[in-house]
Amino acid sequence: MTEEPIRLVVPAVGDDELREIAEVLASGFLTQGPKVAEFERAVAEWVGSRHAIATTSATTALHLAIAALDIGPGDEVLVPDFTFPATANVVIQQGARPVLVDIDLATFAMDPADVTRRITPRTRAIIPVHAFGLAADMDPINDIAKAHGLKVVEDAACAIGSTYHGRACGSLGDAGCFSFHPRKAITTGEGGMVTTDDDELADRLRLLRSHGGIRSGGRFTFEAAGYNYRLSDVLAAMGVAQMRKLDALVAEKRRLAALYHERLRDLDGVTRPVTPDGLGHVFQSYVVVLDERIDRDRVIETMREGGIETTLGTYALHAQPFFARTFGCKPGDLPESYRAYRQTLTLPLYPGLRDDQVDRVVSALTAAVAVAPALRS
Repeated sequence: MTEEPIRLVVPAVGDDELREIAEVLASGFLTQGPKVAEFERAVAEWVGSRHAIATTSATTALHLAIAALDIGPGDEVLVPDFTFPATANVVIQQGARPVLVDIDLATFAMDPADVTRRITPRTRAIIPVHAFGLAADMDPINDIAKAHGLKVVEDAACAIGSTYHGRACGSLGDAGCFSFHPRKAITTGEGGMVTTDDDELADRLRLLRSHGGIRSGGRFTFEAAGYNYRLSDVLAAMGVAQMRKLDALVAEKRRLAALYHERLRDLDGVTRPVTPDGLGHVFQSYVVVLDERIDRDRVIETMREGGIETTLGTYALHAQPFFARTFGCKPGDLPESYRAYRQTLTLPLYPGLRDDQVDRVVSALTAAVAVAPALRS
């Protein structure tokens, strides 16, 4: 009998989400209505921020934050090289220049020493990424930012529910940006959020989110060339239901991650993810690093043939064609990021994944590693 496929992620959604959506449909408020406000309050309460501003995605949340900080042509923003391209794309879309920073391979977070080396008089902000749900080491980043008068925008796309020395990710900089994509700890299908304690910044974020208009007396007065980044109440309804489950969902992902950690303890050639003291991890993804002697892409292919979905960790931006052409980079210029890009492997992890399926993934990985010697120089 053929074994059932194991997907990378299966969102934990069901009747609670359906009930919340039905309530929205019955209300007649389908976009930027009371359910969005309820979702915003729930996220703000968990993060401990004064403001939470819902958006259509983490990408639009990041873009909104950069725009609200008035970052534009002639400015530079420091971005970790090992990240999804959206982190740097939003800087480019504002006419500014992303300056790519190498990472600490153990945590996949930007290396503070490299941050310091890359600051220039044009630097305006730093965007640290909480990679795969592990909090970045924010104290050194914030100290550097304070010393140079820079803004800090957390790319917390993967980190809803994660903490740094007891403080929630998203509350550690001038603004924090979350994702509710189906691969994240909670999902709205698509959706994002900006959190901040800065009242003036929050006002600017809300203004730009909705076309730059201020509503009064049944009409708008347009004060800025804004965007339409408003979240649908239908999607926010899912978020309301998901926020009620956040702690339980994160707890189950941590349990499964611990199971992986135990099962992979003695697998030669595979380095397990770390969780340094004080740095919370929600395991949005369980990402291992394969030794250089192992061809990661062959491992992915071999496991796919066995019905198990895996993928790379994320991208080394400097090795992608657009960034190479635009900024004169070549593969390997940021060596730790490049190694992570070539050798990271994301394993299936989601609430609902069974313990016996974890065992099957580990067995398949063990077999794949044994037959995947590196073919590359």
